[in-house]
Amino acid sequence: MLRKRLDLHIGYLLFVCLLAISTVGCTSAPPPVETADQQSKTNVSLTPKTGGTITIGYQAEPDTLDPQKTALPAGNFVGGLLGGALMVMDPYTFELKPNLAESYTISKDGKTWTFKLRPGAKFHDGTPLTASSIKQSMERAMDPKTASPLTGQELALIQSISAPDDSTLIFQLKQPSAPLLSALSYGGYHQPLSMEAVKKYGNNYGRNPVGVGPWKFESWKTGESITLKRNDDYQWAPPFVENKGPVRPDRLVIKFIKDNQTLMAALDSGTIDIANVPAKDVKKYKNDKKFTVVEGTQPVENFIGMNLENEILQDINVRKALNLAINKEALIAADLKGEGVPVYGPIPPTMIGYDPAVEQYGYKYNKEEAMRLLEEAGWKTNERGIREKDGKGLSLMMIIDTPKPGNQLVQSMLKEIGVDLKIQSYEMATATAQAVKGAFDLMATDHGSNDPDILNLLLNSNQIGGLNCFRISNKKLDSLLEKGATIMDSGQRKKTYAAIQKLVVDEAYWIPLYSAKMFQVINNRIQGVKPNPLATLNIQDMWVNE
Repeated sequence: MLRKRLDLHIGYLLFVCLLAISTVGCTSAPPPVETADQQSKTNVSLTPKTGGTITIGYQAEPDTLDPQKTALPAGNFVGGLLGGALMVMDPYTFELKPNLAESYTISKDGKTWTFKLRPGAKFHDGTPLTASSIKQSMERAMDPKTASPLTGQELALIQSISAPDDSTLIFQLKQPSAPLLSALSYGGYHQPLSMEAVKKYGNNYGRNPVGVGPWKFESWKTGESITLKRNDDYQWAPPFVENKGPVRPDRLVIKFIKDNQTLMAALDSGTIDIANVPAKDVKKYKNDKKFTVVEGTQPVENFIGMNLENEILQDINVRKALNLAINKEALIAADLKGEGVPVYGPIPPTMIGYDPAVEQYGYKYNKEEAMRLLEEAGWKTNERGIREKDGKGLSLMMIIDTPKPGNQLVQSMLKEIGVDLKIQSYEMATATAQAVKGAFDLMATDHGSNDPDILNLLLNSNQIGGLNCFRISNKKLDSLLEKGATIMDSGQRKKTYAAIQKLVVDEAYWIPLYSAKMFQVINNRIQGVKPNPLATLNIQDMWVNE
């Protein structure tokens, strides 16, 4: 519910990855890559071919392919296939690297950013990619008349843009911003637009996009599919791919299929080649030699937030007891068929800034210690097994927007320590509205982003009334969050987010649960599949074997 710009259905499925890690930000070691090995065992001698069509099953349709006028992940996904950004994240090393830029420098005060552009890149209509064209494109996104719901907002800290020559682009920032460089790696939202095409198509540009990427727009059948064709002039692939020239398939079709069962039926029949499959259904594909399964973990964390305006939850011993009462492994088994990893702090393992030390000091399941803390806090068990204090029962209400077995399991776990938990289910929009109003005690939700600065929105006291639904107000935490957003030194930023994780755990502000594994299933007619820790797919190196 609290994710920022994160498309979990299928990821980018391109060389552009789902998240970006700034070299001026934090880095963490990539987790081991897990994948089925059908291709590596059976097709090692196959030679890449040109031609054919790859069809991807995707569960959402874009509203527009004007990247500056969409906030939908589907728009960013398709836009990323058509475009490219100044930066790109290497999915194997978790490093942010220049992409359309050849290099960049950031001044000591963090306010002047200078990019040197890669030579030779051009738009699909043949116009050259220059510093001036990027400047005009970005200024369009920042213009209030464009009403950009996301791209323009993320560029708001840029005070001015200059292009002293065709290959030099300079940003002057109002203040340092570590997350901005990560944002500039989104090949969909932050791709440059051909201003000639914008002038030509006007309000219809969203149906006639012109980018700089490896795929050109061909057609859009509303409610059915979008078809892209190979850009034969493409020679500016990112550094971590093997194929530096044009993609090998002739076409890429994104077929819109909302229902999971219909999606898997299309995969089984060969109507589509690639799909994201839920954990509960992935086993059959792992055992089928016709498919390769790539698995990874996205930077998303499921957790239970606490409303600190609730007098009961203002007691740190109660908050700690609730943490200790939760068996994360049991929830992973119930909700994900075991296909997930436990999380112990506010940052999940594949988000930048993650500190592995949290696995040692974070709360582990300990029912006896949870009951001891509640006793210490004055909560005594009555004849019904529910704790009371000063004549008031230890009763809490948890709102949810996604029914799943783990919700009832949490209810049972808390009952074992004497907490009466009631569950109120809402559809997502209503749940969000209730959360913003503070009309809850506990809230089962999730968060995810490409940068740990998402915590600034969730935990900073200046966001109370916004995404800080939990009413957390801690001046030390505020200071650390603001430092994490503005500090440009990589080592210091990493230390800052380590301190944030430790503080949030020490104060037991919420109950971290797990990160779910993600599974991409690929028909083995598609070759060149290279797994990575995030389960994104590198289409730049893929080809059709037929």
